[in-house]
Amino acid sequence: MASGAVNKFVEICKYLQDPIHVARFQRFCGVKGTFPEKWTQPVSGQPEPDCSGLRKRVQQSSNEGVGNGDAGVPQVNGKQEDDTVRPDGPAAAEIVRAKPLRRNSLTGDVGQEFLIHNKFLFYLFTFGTELGNEMFFIVFFPFLFWNIDALVSRRLIVVWAWNLFVGQSTKDMVRWSRPASPPVVKVEVFYNSEYSMPSTHAMTGTAIPFCLFMLTYGRWQYPFLFGFGVALSWSVLVCVSRVYMGMHSVLEVITGFLYSLLVLAFFQPILDKIDNYYMTDHYAPLVIIVSHVSLGLVAFSLDSWSTSRGDTAQGLGTGAGAALASHVNYQLGLLQDPPLSSLPLTLPPITTGLVLRSLLRFAIGVAVLLATRMVMKAVTVPFLCRLFGLPSDDVRQARQQMKVELPYRYIVYSVVGFSCVCFVPILFWILNLD
Repeated sequence: MASGAVNKFVEICKYLQDPIHVARFQRFCGVKGTFPEKWTQPVSGQPEPDCSGLRKRVQQSSNEGVGNGDAGVPQVNGKQEDDTVRPDGPAAAEIVRAKPLRRNSLTGDVGQEFLIHNKFLFYLFTFGTELGNEMFFIVFFPFLFWNIDALVSRRLIVVWAWNLFVGQSTKDMVRWSRPASPPVVKVEVFYNSEYSMPSTHAMTGTAIPFCLFMLTYGRWQYPFLFGFGVALSWSVLVCVSRVYMGMHSVLEVITGFLYSLLVLAFFQPILDKIDNYYMTDHYAPLVIIVSHVSLGLVAFSLDSWSTSRGDTAQGLGTGAGAALASHVNYQLGLLQDPPLSSLPLTLPPITTGLVLRSLLRFAIGVAVLLATRMVMKAVTVPFLCRLFGLPSDDVRQARQQMKVELPYRYIVYSVVGFSCVCFVPILFWILNLD
């Protein structure tokens, strides 16, 4: 009986991993590919060619470039136009030809044209997938830290960095390729060079809202159902958006969701101790640097180059910078957390002055962070190339070297994290905006 249950579980996993389900969901949402007419849709469950490692990723990426971007509209996804799902309503009135919004400068993958029949769902899921991207966290964590609750923001950054490390490292150990294209339409190609299992967007898109809910419920006054509903809606939007974008199978998204809940269950009891240790212990700076750099070295040793290694180092670097800044703030007596006697916290009356002050803090702070990132990027890569005797005229090739990419990500994003938590609040104090 146990053997039968295992076999049934394996069959369900294979079914959920089938890229046909991703393609069907995309067609249902009004996304159509411009694949060549000679391509025929494979039978559901048909195994992919046995290619492993980087070769599998490169093969898949090159296949996506095949096709005629100027091909006529009638032939889409291997079906005639009258055989495809036609979304109803006013959003389906106009067909838009588009290409992936973001190009990865390190891989050079620009993607293939596709057709959008439902612009509302396209914008909705584009927003959903952005909730797991770098630019969102550059905006979200600082806004939370500067305007709402520094303690919650600090602890969220800890969970985010470790969650990203666990997810990206698991990808490089499991080494599953992205859903095959065709039949899947790659609405996004920025992360296409990475492995696929589990979905780290689903992990961060689940860990961040549910951790935010756990940290704020009871600390702030709001209804339980409201907080849980926001967290669940946020998570579902991010998870579904990864299928819509053609980046993950249904199984990979479900796995990412459940995996992140496991990470949260591990960190939830010890998060308070970690935060207090980072701030108060005299050896905390050494432990922070050694632990985060060591984890980065482990992540970079798991597989050949892909953008996932840089993302891991970026998250760990940001976490290290924010943790070091928290230690400095505590030792200097800056940004004290509200006393326990003041809990639960309540939102102050929303006035025009409060809104303008918050927006001004946010605008100045983000401008400082973006300028810091831009300057550090411009300085760090040429410096590392000269240090290691590498040509600096080809940044893409240089950053595929671990001795450049690892310190580059750590230096740039640790400085960004430190600036967010320590330098920018001091600037607000100087400008009388604290």
